[in-house]
Parts: sequence; C-alpha cells; structure tokens
Amino acid sequence: MDIGNYYGENVFNIKTMRDYLSEKTYISLHETISKRKTLDPDIADEIAEAMKTWALEKGASHYTHWFQPLTDATAEKHDSFITPDGEGGVKLEFSGKELIKGEPDASSFPSGGLRATFEARGYTGWDPTSPAFIMETENGATLCIPSVFCGYHGEALDKKTPLLRSIDALANQIERMAGLFGITGDKQASATLGIEQEYFLVDKKFCKDRSDLLQTGRTLFGRIPAKHQQLDDHYFGKIKTRVMVFMQDVDRELWRLGIPAKTRHNEVCPSQFELAPVFEEINLAVDHNMMTMDVLQRTAEQHGFVCLFHEKPFAGVNGSGKHNNWSISGPDGKNWLSPGENPGDNAKFLTVICALILAVDRHADILRATVATAGNDHRLGANEAPPAIISIFLGDELSKIIESFDSGKENAGMKSSSVCETLKIGVSSLPELPRDATDRNRTSPFAFTGNKFEFRAVGSNQSCAGANVVLNTIVAESLDEICTILEDGVAAGGDFNDILQGLLTKIVREHKRILFNGDNYTDEWVEEAARRGLPNLKKTPEALTSIISDKAVALFEKYNVLSRRELESRYAVYNDIYEGTLRIEAACAAHMARTLIFPAAIEYRGNLADEIVSMESAGIDVELSESRTLLTKVSARVEELLLHTRMIESELEKDDAPGIPALMEKLRQSVDSLEGFIPADMWVLPSYAEMMFIFDSE
Repeated sequence: MDIGNYYGENVFNIKTMRDYLSEKTYISLHETISKRKTLDPDIADEIAEAMKTWALEKGASHYTHWFQPLTDATAEKHDSFITPDGEGGVKLEFSGKELIKGEPDASSFPSGGLRATFEARGYTGWDPTSPAFIMETENGATLCIPSVFCGYHGEALDKKTPLLRSIDALANQIERMAGLFGITGDKQASATLGIEQEYFLVDKKFCKDRSDLLQTGRTLFGRIPAKHQQLDDHYFGKIKTRVMVFMQDVDRELWRLGIPAKTRHNEVCPSQFELAPVFEEINLAVDHNMMTMDVLQRTAEQHGFVCLFHEKPFAGVNGSGKHNNWSISGPDGKNWLSPGENPGDNAKFLTVICALILAVDRHADILRATVATAGNDHRLGANEAPPAIISIFLGDELSKIIESFDSGKENAGMKSSSVCETLKIGVSSLPELPRDATDRNRTSPFAFTGNKFEFRAVGSNQSCAGANVVLNTIVAESLDEICTILEDGVAAGGDFNDILQGLLTKIVREHKRILFNGDNYTDEWVEEAARRGLPNLKKTPEALTSIISDKAVALFEKYNVLSRRELESRYAVYNDIYEGTLRIEAACAAHMARTLIFPAAIEYRGNLADEIVSMESAGIDVELSESRTLLTKVSARVEELLLHTRMIESELEKDDAPGIPALMEKLRQSVDSLEGFIPADMWVLPSYAEMMFIFDSE
C-alpha cells in the first residue's frame, strides 16, 4: 500500500477535521491549534460529534482522555459511547462537555502531597494542540484524546501541563526578540523537537525465565559473554530479517498514527536498536514519543519479543537513552538555530546561542535534575553516555566566533577559508556557517549539531517532557533578560547594534566556563570542571535537590510554569520513585539469589565434593588438584552470596536503606562469578550470550 494513502489515517488531524467539521468550526479550531488561541466553547459539541462519527467509522467503541502522570508513563480510563435509550437499546453519544473534561480517580496517582489519599477528584482536560488518535487492537479500537491532568484546585499532576506552560513562556520571549530584530510573520513562535529513541529487543521465551526483567526491566545478574559489542560489528550493521519485519510493522503503525518515523538502525550493543522521527512542534513530539514507546512494546509482543526501555538492561555494555534534539522557530517560520547567510540572521543566531550559554550555565543543576532516575544512574558518567557534569559543545568554528567576543579584538577567531571580516553584529557579515560546520561530540551532554542542540542525557525510559520544561523555561528567562536590556538601552537613546554587541560580550565573558569541546569522559575534565565551579551531581538524590532550590522556585514561578507546591510535589514523587525502584530491585535480587541461584550453586558444589570423595576413594591424590581449588572457589562464592543476600534483606527492613546499591553490586559479583563456574545445563537463568543475539531462525 502506498504510504501516502494511509499516513495519518488514524489521526483526527487538520485534513480530517476539514472533512468532518463545518467551515466556521474548522477555521476556529484551526486557529486554536496553530496559534494556541483559547478554544471557543460554543463549537465543542460539533467537534465532539465529528470525532465520534469518525471514531465509530474506525471501529471505536470507547473514548479515553490520554494523559501523562508523574510516572514517565501514560494513563487512560475508557468510557463507551453508549447511552441507554430507555427502550432496551442504546444511543451512541459524545458531547462537547465529555470531550473537554474527564474525571479519572486521582487518589492513586503520585502527587507528592498535592492530593491526599482521601481526595480522589482529579480532572483531565482536552489539549486541542495535539490531535486525537485511534489506538487499535485485534478486537476493536479506542478514541484517544491527548489531555492535561490536574487536581481539584488546578495543581498540575502531570507532565503535559507544565510543558504547555513552558512553551507559552518561551514563545512570548521569542516574539519579543522578533520585534526587536524587526522579524515579522504569521507563524506561531515555538520550540521544535526531534527525539531519538533507543531500545533493546529480547526474545520473549527468555524473559519468562528472568523475573528480574519482568519486574524491574533490567538484568540484576548476568555474566558478560566473550563477544558482545567490542568489534562494533552490530552498529549500523545489516538488520536481521526477524527484526526488520518487526521494524516494518512498527513504521507502518507509526505512520498510520501520523508519527513521522524517519530512521531505524542497529545500535552499538547486540539486540539494541534506534528509531528517530522528523522534527515536530515540541508538545506534539513529546506525545508522539510516548505513543512510539507503546507501539514498540505492543508490536514487539506480536513478534515474540519483549521491548526493553530500561537505561541499562545489561551490565558491561552500552545502555539506552533518548537524544533530545531541541531548537526554536520564530514568527517567520525559520529555525533560529540555523546560522543564516546575512548580518541580520547572524545577529539573531548568535543572540540565541548566547542566550543558551547563559541559560545552561546558570541552571545546569536544574537541567541535570531532569534526567535523574535510578535507571539513568547506571548510564550517566560511564563511557557510553554524557557525564553528570553539564557542559556545552559548540564545535571549533562556532567556538572561535564566540571567543572573539571575549578577545576584545575585532578580527580575533574570525579567520575562515572564505572570509575574514570584522565582528560587528548586524552590520558586518560573519563567516558563513554551513549547516554541518561542527563535528559531533557524543561525550557532550549538550551539543550544538549544526541547527539544533542535542541534550543526550535523557534516559530511554523517561518522558522528554521534564527536560524540555526546563530548557524552555531557562531559555525564556535568558531571552527575557536580553530583550529587557535591549529595550531599555534603545529607549534611552542607545544604538541597538552597539548595545547587543556589548551585551553578548558580557554574557560570553561571564558564562564561558560552561563551554567545553573536548572529551567529557576523562578524569582531566572532571578536575577542570571542578576548577571552573561547574556542578557534578553524580547520583539522583543529590541531583533532585536542585528542583526545590530558591533559585528554581523563583525561575518557575516567575514564568508561571510550576509553583513552589508543584515543584515540591515533584521532588517528593521522584525521590519516592527512586527509592521504590531500588527497593523493588533489591527484593527481587535477594529472592532470586535465595530461590534460584543458591539451589543451583549448592547442587554443583555437592557434585564437585562427591567427585573429590570418589577420587580419594579410588586412591587418587587430590590434595593439590584443580578440582579441590575449584570447590574452594565455588564454596567461597556461595558463602558470599548468602552473606550479601542476608545483608540486603536486613537493609530492606530499615526505613532508610542507603546501602542497597553497594550491597546489590556485591551480590551481583558473587552471582556472576558463580555463573562462570556452574555448567550451562545447571544454570537456572538465560545467559547474556543467549539473550543478546537474535537469530532469524528463532
């Protein structure tokens, strides 16, 4: 089937709206979507009726307000369209009131104190800027209505509400900047986003025998095989037929949902893969990523796989993340992180770059907190993912231009193969920057990649909403500060270009410590970052404290993105999730060690002992034999296993259990060592070697 014929067929998009709505209602709703105007409540009933008609034609029997609570997952409560007609039959109805607002039970969602357990009322509200869609199964379909989720008093209980607030805050400042630069247009200023999603596939037959994978999403035990990713032969390699069939089904489903899936390939580790879409408006991109994760998992099940999004499902090899590619566009519809070819574009571009330098340096700690999770603690700082130290990579050519602000010399850093002219923003031309003027730095947490910034630290299991709430808000603050200085200076009779030149120079001089183009994985950088005064928040508990600092509260309240209570609630929720995750993993590990690993180990130890006794009975001297040495090693590991299991169980009885991660690592070392001794037919868990390699014959 031709892709163009079915792309977006399960989305109530602009094209579909045009077919199902009156012209007046269509124009009004289109204005709401494209320019984020307040929805006219008088048209809600007509929209609801059109949605219902379309959904019924698609086989839907139910509708749901699809929302994103503070769990990095999605949630839904399904209601059918049926209403008894009083004559023993039913009518199919869906009103504007039902479309605009739903009322799921809010008592059991994490709220961090915003809602008491006995206060059950919560509301979902339709987000018209993200189109409704149909989610299908073999037995029917459901109309999904992207929604916000709030408490009785309007507190945000979800990820979408603050994201929408931050988008508005950023758009307001982009519009101000556009006015100062004389930029006009009828487009809605916004941030744009492209989210690269990494994931693992494991054969379902192995997962059923791994209670750690089933309960925690990662392997708590597992000895790394002789061959894994050392030869880099899986990365971008030929995709196995079985996996390709799965990917083709994923793409087909995503395209039907209007999700512009563009790229698919093998990632670094065997059984690891990546999917990337085309850039979209940021709210839609976040929704589409959450939908993509659902499609990946459902399609994997259909193909006999389990799709793993944990940041570190296998120890000793690469984990998975999301690459959060962020940019902004103005009312002119242009990407403001594209350098441009004329002085005006150059000035705009450099102003945005300096705004980001100011924003990230001032709030690196808050940006780091957005990616702080138990799963991501296994990734960040290792030689596979950005470190916990936030820095910015600009590349050599752009760095030279930025450094020229600080040099005090007009021509400093401006030599180029094509041009060498004075740096006077908006007056003299800067060197033309081709789209890919920068190399890529995969060790940098926040890297300029030609026309966007790539925040590489988001975990594969996370929603990107949190990171982008912070990015949008801190850049809004920087642009606000820049615009205010420019407006005040011009009002006082100053020259716009001179004021801008001086302002950007000041920003670079005061915040250039955040710039680093080198290898972020080295010990030397850790030492250098400390000398520069950059925060190094290595673990989740210390990183999360940043979101309730006075600085963070002032920032988010100023732009009406999150209140102090909402920030405190998130701090409580994310800490609870972190501690709860560690406790679940520890309890699972201890149970597996006692009930699975220990019985296999003592059986093998008994076999070794019996063999030695038999040899001695036969008159064979085994005093110095390798068999006795092996028995000694196995016995030592078994005793370590029992000791560490008991210590974990004792730790779990405490209200506060900070020792869990270290004890789990010790238990893992004992178990993984035993796996190296015990015969495969006696080992009770599928091995890494079995799970990591997917074969077409399976």
